[in-house]
Amino acid sequence: MTAPTADLLNELLTRARDAAQAASVLLLSPPADLAIETKATPTDAVTVMDKRSESLLVSHLLDGRESDGVLGEEGSNRPGTSGFRWVIDPIDGTVNYLYGLPGWSVCVGLEYEGEPIVGVVSAPTYGVTYYAARGLGAFRETSGASEPISPSHVADLPMALTATGFGYASTQRAFQAEILRTLLPEIRDIRRAGSAAVDICWVADGKVDAVYEKGLNPWDYLAASVIAREAGAVVAGLDGRGPNADLTIAANPVLFAKFHDRLKQLGAGKPV
Repeated sequence: MTAPTADLLNELLTRARDAAQAASVLLLSPPADLAIETKATPTDAVTVMDKRSESLLVSHLLDGRESDGVLGEEGSNRPGTSGFRWVIDPIDGTVNYLYGLPGWSVCVGLEYEGEPIVGVVSAPTYGVTYYAARGLGAFRETSGASEPISPSHVADLPMALTATGFGYASTQRAFQAEILRTLLPEIRDIRRAGSAAVDICWVADGKVDAVYEKGLNPWDYLAASVIAREAGAVVAGLDGRGPNADLTIAANPVLFAKFHDRLKQLGAGKPV
């Protein structure tokens, strides 16, 4: 298949931004009863709004593009025939949303023949939307105005403000806590926002210097990875792999190798 043109990328990016905006508006007015369910563990929640947001996103994204594929956190999964696949997280940071805390986001990513090409992360409680398309740069939109973004230039681990997150299974959290116990004295400080997509976008925007997390799924990182890479950050797994569930790392380009190597030494990507 022919690679998408710049005009088509802009068109697809606009579609993604419109869908994420519509979902954000929906989510800012939750019902009194969120009809909470749980997933694999009692602490991994899903609300009726996760499902409504995903349904709205799918409807917007596939309107007139019915041959596209979809992969969504709450069960939307169809292969499609166009070579394009939308990868969506209707609420990244559901526990934040459930507790009325800021930091949750709506993520809309797009792959073409398996390669991420468009990313939108809307964080309405922060009043910001990050967006990018391959080859077209990365931007932060606040109050209707957009500005290009770029990562920090911090080059040394002791000065690196680092973000991370934790899984829901107690065994995985215990493993992650041990990694952090060793890493924390070696870095500037740690931040825990509760949305992996927001963390990666903060790397893209120079608000943190690095992020790492175990247990992420494509809907958690794909949209944000496009934004971070277009901004000039590095997003990867260990040893040249792409971001994955074993370990996903994002950092500014002068810090990435040192950060990667230290996490590898600590065994942060080992199975739990």
